[in-house]
Amino acid sequence: MSWSTWRTGAAAVAATGVIAGFIVNVARAERMHQDLGLVLANYFSLFTIVCSTATVVVLLIAARRGSDAPADAVESAPLANALVTTSAAVIILGIVYNALLRGIPSAVAAADPPVVAFLDHWAIETLHVVLPIFIVVDAVFGPRRRRLRWSALSAVVGIPLLWAVYTMARGPLVPAPDGSTAYWYPYPFLDPNGPTGYATPLTYIAAIAIAFVLTGGALILLTHRHRHVPRHDTARASRLRPRVHG
Repeated sequence: MSWSTWRTGAAAVAATGVIAGFIVNVARAERMHQDLGLVLANYFSLFTIVCSTATVVVLLIAARRGSDAPADAVESAPLANALVTTSAAVIILGIVYNALLRGIPSAVAAADPPVVAFLDHWAIETLHVVLPIFIVVDAVFGPRRRRLRWSALSAVVGIPLLWAVYTMARGPLVPAPDGSTAYWYPYPFLDPNGPTGYATPLTYIAAIAIAFVLTGGALILLTHRHRHVPRHDTARASRLRPRVHG
């Protein structure tokens, strides 16, 4: 089985997790008579859904290009940068969820009927366990990997920070769908309405940014095992190399 097939399969499984979560949110909104538009806007603002959806797209593109490419071809620079950016996000997602969020009781989930509860469990485990494990395996064993420059860290860290800015700016403007608060934050550790105010979420954001630097750096370092240069880069280098006439 080719690596492109594995990537396609992982993307398909992750997509089912996103779809399952969508169905769960629709079912809960209908059961609790909540504003469906607000519920879905919140759902697609979750970092889990943002980075998982992006990863599905990137994996499918990588699988398609990998299956069509010659045996000695190396992935393009844009694709390599997209892979390392989404890979770092998924790995951090898995770590943060399992370290900080797993096991937190949910009154909403407790009232789910069996089918919805199964779909919720499927979404959680698929996106926070299965996909991160595959991404780690892909980073270590995936073929055709391009040797990345350290400048790739700018997107690895910058995109999650943009999401954090969006989340913190949106939070006070959006009420909780159940009407319990006049604000809504996707994760408890980002809520500045506690006794410490913004100190807690800013501390977590700083810590997670450092984690992105370390994770992205490790992923970039993994690509440095690959010393081969793409054929078109080699050709370009040969054209630019000065000729010596004897």
